[in-house]
Amino acid sequence: MRAMEILGYISAILIGLSLGLIGGGGSILTVPVLVYLFRLQPGLATSYSLFIVGFTSLIGAYGNFKRKQVSIPTALLYGSSSVLTVLATRRYLLPVIPEELFQLGGFTVTKSIAMMVLFAVLMILAAVSMIKPSKQTNELVTEQSTSYGRLMLYGVVIGLITGLLGAGGGFLLIPALIFLMKMPMKKAIGTSLFIIALNSLIGFIGDIGHFTINWNLLLTLSALAVTGILIGGWLSKRINGAFLKTGFGWFVLAMGVYIIVTELIK
Repeated sequence: MRAMEILGYISAILIGLSLGLIGGGGSILTVPVLVYLFRLQPGLATSYSLFIVGFTSLIGAYGNFKRKQVSIPTALLYGSSSVLTVLATRRYLLPVIPEELFQLGGFTVTKSIAMMVLFAVLMILAAVSMIKPSKQTNELVTEQSTSYGRLMLYGVVIGLITGLLGAGGGFLLIPALIFLMKMPMKKAIGTSLFIIALNSLIGFIGDIGHFTINWNLLLTLSALAVTGILIGGWLSKRINGAFLKTGFGWFVLAMGVYIIVTELIK
């Protein structure tokens, strides 16, 4: 087994660990791990990522559901727009994007390069949201029903990101649930995981038949990520999550910059 693959399997555990510890962020590393460590094409990597992120998030959401920290009505309402957007993006938008997009001097910007650079920009945005101090949210605040329209519109945006890049979008989802729906943080994390699971798994189902899937690799990585999220859930009760979130944010920021530099100079 190559050293890069071993590092990839370790990274799968870390992806789940991040989801379990801080409720998001880890899924943003899934596509880079698949592309740079397992040498998958970006389009195929986004499909794998949908399954890994979706399955891992579903396990995490189940644990939160047992603790009554998931708002099913909100998740289903949000999912009605985001899931449809994911399916439409995977089925109709991705296939029509040409392999060569445009020329910049002597440099050809391909579909793969554009996807990875866009993904890196998303990583940097996610990193910034993790690094900057978050406002404290009162755990006693009750959910409101005045922002459903805005939440559904937000669902379209998240669905587009998930469909194009295979990222869960938890770093965007959690603030939306807190500030639009006035949810307490813990319930926002649990609901976010459930929405990510819906978006990602249904998006992956829409991909079946369009890609050749190495199920041994996919299921192994998923099992490792699930192991990570279970460990992370256990550790989250014993470790300062704010400190971990900031440290992980700096790591994601460095990875985002690395991807941009790698894609533009190769």
